[in-house]
Amino acid sequence: MGIPVLHRLALNESPYPPLPSVREAMQRAVAEAHRYPQFHPDDLTELIAAWCGVTSDNVAVGSGSVGVALQVLRAVARPGDAVVHAWRTFDAYPLLAAMVDARPVPVPLSPDGHQDLDALLAAFDDRTRVVVLCNPHNPSGSLVTADALSAFLRQVPRHVTVLLDEAYLEFARDPGLPDSPALVDAHPNVLVLRTFSKAYGLAALRVGYGLGAPDLVARIRRQQLPFGVNAVATAAVKASLRAESELRLRVDTVVAERERLRRELVSIGWCVRPGHANSVWLAAPDPVDAGAAALTEAGIEARHYPGEGLRLTVGDRNANDTVLTALAGLRAHRSASRT
Repeated sequence: MGIPVLHRLALNESPYPPLPSVREAMQRAVAEAHRYPQFHPDDLTELIAAWCGVTSDNVAVGSGSVGVALQVLRAVARPGDAVVHAWRTFDAYPLLAAMVDARPVPVPLSPDGHQDLDALLAAFDDRTRVVVLCNPHNPSGSLVTADALSAFLRQVPRHVTVLLDEAYLEFARDPGLPDSPALVDAHPNVLVLRTFSKAYGLAALRVGYGLGAPDLVARIRRQQLPFGVNAVATAAVKASLRAESELRLRVDTVVAERERLRRELVSIGWCVRPGHANSVWLAAPDPVDAGAAALTEAGIEARHYPGEGLRLTVGDRNANDTVLTALAGLRAHRSASRT
């Protein structure tokens, strides 16, 4: 029998369940589960547009941000076209490219875990139709600043769609964070992806959205699955937006724990660079494989990339303390074995 999992820190989920007001809204929606949701999520689209300060023509809603990303690829890519992305990155992107018979083109991260913007541009060819940027990056948590992103976008041909994945935007506190709605106004080939899975704690309900120019959004919406956003998810999103101030406090707590976790890991000998998501990234040459084994032994489920890195979702304080105990024990054991 395997070691029981005490803390799930592998999928960058929120450590908190939905707020009571959100659960109540979900329960009310469940009572109407015998009714279909809207054919297309028009009400939710209008609500998100008003919340973001844009028009509804700028918003596409789908089954998580990954669902919107698939709609984008179906809208703009053809079999044999190229989808350029950093690697590592969110594992779904090469899978989505394969689903539309496109060709994924992985570009290595820089040694410090950043997306290499010059190398991404150099990977373009005459079949490139999409380039993906995760900002903050998954899994390293690094950030592309506003100035760097603007310079990059000026060099991307207009026929190439830029998927700017901002799934972790709410956890970023850097003053150099890009103003994405302004970028959409300036670059009609940019589609900003966002989600209610992470900061809003609705991962199981699968609601994401994209912000883009009306022409691009119209093409994406033509790929939208009818009845594709269920009524319980819609109710949960609406209630979450009403409770945004409460949710912001939760996000602030996760950010504070992220910084504490990083400081404590550095103090026990791990090299952990500053990150901007709801996770910390441990990278080789630190002993990430041994670290993964120590975490498993302690009942912690983490995202392990053998020989490369270890992504740890920021959990609640108890989960994070368990992480620190396991990884401190590993460091102490390795230090003792060298003496």
